[in-house]
Amino acid sequence: MKHMGGIWDFFQTQVLGMKWLNDAVGNGLTALGVDIGSRLGGSLQFFIYDSIKIVMLLLSLIFVISYIQSYFPPERTRELLGRVKGIKGNFAGAVLGTLTPFCSCSSVPIFIGFTKAGLPAGVTFSFLISSPFIDLAALIVLIGIFGPEIAIAYLVVGILLAVVGGSLIERMHMEDQIEDFAKPDPIAAGGEGCGCDTVSHEMSRKDRASYSWGQTKDTFRRVFVYILIGVSIGALIHNWIPADIIQSVLGQQNPFSVIIATLLGVPIYADIFGTIPIAEALYSKGIGAGTILAFMMAVTATSIPSIMLLKSVMKNKLLATFFLIVVVGIIVIGYIFNFIIGL
Repeated sequence: MKHMGGIWDFFQTQVLGMKWLNDAVGNGLTALGVDIGSRLGGSLQFFIYDSIKIVMLLLSLIFVISYIQSYFPPERTRELLGRVKGIKGNFAGAVLGTLTPFCSCSSVPIFIGFTKAGLPAGVTFSFLISSPFIDLAALIVLIGIFGPEIAIAYLVVGILLAVVGGSLIERMHMEDQIEDFAKPDPIAAGGEGCGCDTVSHEMSRKDRASYSWGQTKDTFRRVFVYILIGVSIGALIHNWIPADIIQSVLGQQNPFSVIIATLLGVPIYADIFGTIPIAEALYSKGIGAGTILAFMMAVTATSIPSIMLLKSVMKNKLLATFFLIVVVGIIVIGYIFNFIIGL
């Protein structure tokens, strides 16, 4: 058992966490005369190490996961989801959200494809809520940084919020609040909602590899700038902002820390990979896991640009309900996690 623990520690720190890379970057900067013990030197080391680490993991994991996803094109997924009703359907939609993107499109066009195909509102909204929170690649990166407990907890609470949120919206019977162009269309059975090329079950290995590489390049282009922004903010937090200042605002002694973290995250537009280095820096300053999770979920699920995009699909009443359910759910989850971990 101890042997297995040693193997897991090595996998987490050296393979996923890439401690060897951090050491190599530090040694390289030192050889160039940079004092990595200084604020500037430490920030430079953090920026180079985290940028390379996240990009390396992103490219390799997205390729592998996209290869697997090539066996499950959107039209097949709609067909499978259409067979599942009630809470099971909502759970299936939420789990599906963790497996996206199917293609280079965002979750909103896929959501439109689901609504046009006539899938239940609970299923489509559970998918819409969970999709931005996390995907398998981000989960593995989170395990490397925070350990399996927090990473899996993030996955679980994201799915839980998606299932509950989708169920609430379904019980409110607000289907009439979806814009006409996104309402069920009997002709929409062919996968047009995603707006991308259909992935065939009959693809060759070469075709699947080509598809996966295309997905990888597209994902990289979409998230790279957010990775750099996130790493820059993380380096600032990690090396320039004193821990006591961060603790006074976001520490557990502040009863409003989770609310503040959530509200700080709402206007920020970033991919999950862009939030990871910021979360990593906050974690190093002793901020509670619930507060960090609340910030990450708020950034990925409720950013102003994503709300503006949803405005084209939903009427104001449904949009406000969706936003309120997600934000309140994030805050509740954050406080619950801080309470449990603080016991």
